[in-house]
Amino acid sequence: MFPQGASQPEDDEIDLGSLIATLWRGKWLISLFMLVAVMIGGYYAYVVATPLYRATAVVILETDQNQIVDLQSVATGLSGDTAEINSEIEVLRSRGLLGMIVETLDLVNDPEFNTALHDPGIVHRFKETLGLIVDENVDPTVEARRAKDRAVNKLIEKTSVANIRNSLVFNITVTSEDPDKAALIADTIVDTYIVNQIEVKFQAMEQATVWLTDRVAELQTSLEEAEANLADFSAATDLISEEALRALERQTKEIRERIEAAEANMAMQSATLAALNAAESRELKAELANDPQLTRFMLRAEDDETMAAAFDARFAFVVQRTQQIVERTEQQLRTLRISAEELEAQTASQAEDLITLQQLTREAEAIGTLYEYFLTRLNETSAQQGIQQADSRVLSDAVVPIGPSEPRKSIVVVLSAILGLIAGAGLVLLREVRNSSFRTADELEAATGYTVLGQLPTMPISKRGEVLSYLQSKPTSVAVEAVRNLRTSLMLSNVDQPPQVIVSTSSVPGDGKTTVAISLAHNLRGLGKKVLLIEGDIRRRTLNEYFGDLPTNGIVSVLAGDVPLDQAIHHSTALDADVLGGEKSSVNAADLFSSDRFEALITELRKHYDAIIIDTPPVLVVPDARIMAQFADAVLFTVRWDVTSKPQLAEAMRVFHTSGQRITGMVLSQISPKGIKRYGYGGKHGAYSAYGSDYYEN
Repeated sequence: MFPQGASQPEDDEIDLGSLIATLWRGKWLISLFMLVAVMIGGYYAYVVATPLYRATAVVILETDQNQIVDLQSVATGLSGDTAEINSEIEVLRSRGLLGMIVETLDLVNDPEFNTALHDPGIVHRFKETLGLIVDENVDPTVEARRAKDRAVNKLIEKTSVANIRNSLVFNITVTSEDPDKAALIADTIVDTYIVNQIEVKFQAMEQATVWLTDRVAELQTSLEEAEANLADFSAATDLISEEALRALERQTKEIRERIEAAEANMAMQSATLAALNAAESRELKAELANDPQLTRFMLRAEDDETMAAAFDARFAFVVQRTQQIVERTEQQLRTLRISAEELEAQTASQAEDLITLQQLTREAEAIGTLYEYFLTRLNETSAQQGIQQADSRVLSDAVVPIGPSEPRKSIVVVLSAILGLIAGAGLVLLREVRNSSFRTADELEAATGYTVLGQLPTMPISKRGEVLSYLQSKPTSVAVEAVRNLRTSLMLSNVDQPPQVIVSTSSVPGDGKTTVAISLAHNLRGLGKKVLLIEGDIRRRTLNEYFGDLPTNGIVSVLAGDVPLDQAIHHSTALDADVLGGEKSSVNAADLFSSDRFEALITELRKHYDAIIIDTPPVLVVPDARIMAQFADAVLFTVRWDVTSKPQLAEAMRVFHTSGQRITGMVLSQISPKGIKRYGYGGKHGAYSAYGSDYYEN
């Protein structure tokens, strides 16, 4: 887990310059892959590969054929549209057609097309020896079918059909190990294809003739039955014409209109009669009766009883007359309704008979038309038999090829080189992608959020003990100058109070933290400071490899009170500084360094030394570094160039931060001058510019 301030690179961005630089760095590996691929491709093309020959026959579709008899559905030529062209291509490559070729040319007995005839080879004989292959008794018929299937499959692989664009021309190409055989097969395919077209048409014509004959006989029988049914119905039914039926319908409509009028009149008279019977006063009766004489009687009935009697008699007459009118109207309405029902029944009966007659007539006419059509087609088909012609013709027979078409040796070699280039580049890029180490200070700072205080190159030594002699003998070397830069950056990290107690640690062993601690101690001693180097790793006593004369008792004995501090401290003449070594102990190191005695020891040492450098164990191995960092003024975290992985560093940072500790700065150590050149960083980063120069050798 990196600090929040750490910036992460954009994974979705591709730096083209870096990509090219990466490929350039791997140019020798890519060249090796290309060389191997070219050798393999050349060996295959010139030694292993069997020469193959291609022969091509050309055929054209005939879409405009003159038919002696116009019979489009049976013997027509092809229209030449895309669907039919594609269909013809599939016909040319079909198993049925190529199966005929296999039988005609006896390709089943040709080892090129029947793999079962090949030499079984060493692997097959070895399996037979071990009993892994058991001979089975196969039916000869089944075996023959399998052999033919194998030959057909092989012929399909070796045959290609292509249509020339915007034309009806097809190229039939056959590939074979024998040039004469390739030409023979191509010509045989074309000839068989044309003959097959004629045979298919002839078979279709025969099938059409048989079917049409049966169909004409059936239609003739159906026509005779339809005409007989029509005659029988006409004789048994008293039919009227369609015009008479329309007259009946009009008469029925008129009667219905009279019925509606009679119903309306009857309703009015019935209402008048009801009103007359309900009237009580003479004035109302006279008004409803609408009779002038009754009105005169009403005017004089008040004063004359005779007139009153005459009024009543006249009113009774009016009522009786109205009653009679209602009865006559009702009788007339019944008569009209009866007539209407009779006309409707007659009309419906006549309509049904007429519909039946029309149906029988249409059925007979339809069967007759169909019969005539099929009879005509039968005559045409019979006349067309024997004059069929193929829909295709040969434009060019196959020419025996002079030279092989495969393998194309130059192309094989070029493609091999390209494949080698791709494989080599892919391996280089894969190696680069899988790399999770740090190669520049910018990468380290971006990943951790901490400043890189120093960048130390690899010292040209063969073993650890030569570090001190190199620091003394090469005071102007790049490595020593890099240590001076580290010292300066460390001292400037806190100008007001330069760090006195300095902890040097790393993620895992081998990152160079001990070399950093010794080099920094040597450089500080060169400034005239009094320096103490403490070995904080009591599990692995590494300082013994740098200082061979360290005393047996070390920091553990001092903390235990077994020996005084001055007896445990060793003054190294090579380093010109004091060293407090470690020693093996059964006491837990974490408990030892977290004790009050260790804190008191550090406090006491601050009084006597200008700089105290503690070389601690790696963070991911034991927690000692986090414990001792509590008493330090500065923590240097060493990362090995191009070795320490990002997951290791991330986990170390996470572990270190859980205890609330802060790192003063990072140190990128063991930078390879040759690696800097290989990765192309020397010219782009000032800190690396001198690593490959002659100055490094001084």
